Amino acid sequence: MENCASFAPSMAAAIVTQIIRGGNRISRTFKIIDEMDHYLVVDKAPFVLMHPTKPNGAPTLWKELRELLSFEIANDGQVSIVNRLDRETSGLVLVAKTPAAARKFGILMQQRRVKKEYLAIVWGWPEWETKVVDAPLDRQGKHRESAIWLKQTIHPAGGPAQTEFHVEQRFIKSGSSGDEKFSLIRAIPHTGRTHQIRVHLVSVGCPIVGDKIYGPDEQLYLRFIQTGWTPDLERQLLLPRHALHSTKLAIESEGEWTSPLPVDLAKFLEGRPPCRPSSDAAERVRP
Repeated sequence: MENCASFAPSMAAAIVTQIIRGGNRISRTFKIIDEMDHYLVVDKAPFVLMHPTKPNGAPTLWKELRELLSFEIANDGQVSIVNRLDRETSGLVLVAKTPAAARKFGILMQQRRVKKEYLAIVWGWPEWETKVVDAPLDRQGKHRESAIWLKQTIHPAGGPAQTEFHVEQRFIKSGSSGDEKFSLIRAIPHTGRTHQIRVHLVSVGCPIVGDKIYGPDEQLYLRFIQTGWTPDLERQLLLPRHALHSTKLAIESEGEWTSPLPVDLAKFLEGRPPCRPSSDAAERVRP
C-alpha cells in the first residue's frame, strides 16, 4: 500500500476510496497506510464518524473496519480504534486487530509513548514561532451556561492538557472582505483531552478555519445543525469542516507514519502571496 492519501473536500457519503484487499474491491471512507498481523494504520477522510451514534446506517470508521476485518473477527480478532479523531478531522488512525494489541497500545497511550502530530490552518499570524500551551480543560457546561453540550473550555478544575505549537507557514488569501491572514500550524499534543488542539489554539488567538464550535460564533454550529451548509455559513467559516489533519503517528518499537494535507486543505493553502516562514520554521516544513 502507498504511505499517503488525499481526499477531496466533500461530504462523507461522497468520499470513497477504493481498497484492494484479498482480491476484493471494497468502497471505503479511509485508506490503509500500513497493515501488520495485529494492527492497521489508516488515513481517515473528513466527515467520517469514528463510531455509530445513531442506528441510521451512516458510514462510520468502526463499522467499515469491522466489515473489512470480518475474517479476523471470526477468528477471535476485534476492532479497537486507539486514537480517536473528531468527525471533521482527517488523517492517521491506529487500529488494533487483536485484544492483546488493544491492551498494548492502550498502555502505550497512557504512558504517552504514542506520538501524534497534527496540521491546522488558523486565522491570523501568530507573533511567536513556537509556543507551549499548558491549560486544563473541562466541559464548559459544568461551569457556565453552554448551548453546546460537548463544548470544552479552559478551567482550573479540568484535566491537565498541554499542546506544543510550531508555525509552519504564514500566508494571505483574498476574499470578499479583502485580504485575510492565515497560518499553517503544527500541533503536538502531549495529552489527549477532548477538542484539546482546537481549544488551545483559540486561547492564543488562533482559531481553526472552519471550526463551527470554537470559531467566530458557536451559534454557527447550531445553525448548521438546523440548516446544513449554506452560503452564509461558507462566507463566515470559509471551509465546510475545521481545518485539522492528523499528519504523523509514531509508536515506539513499531514505526512511524505520515500523511500529507488532503486536497481541500492543501488547496486552501494556495494563498496570495505566500509569505516566507522564518529559517527555523522553514527547516521544519516537510515535503
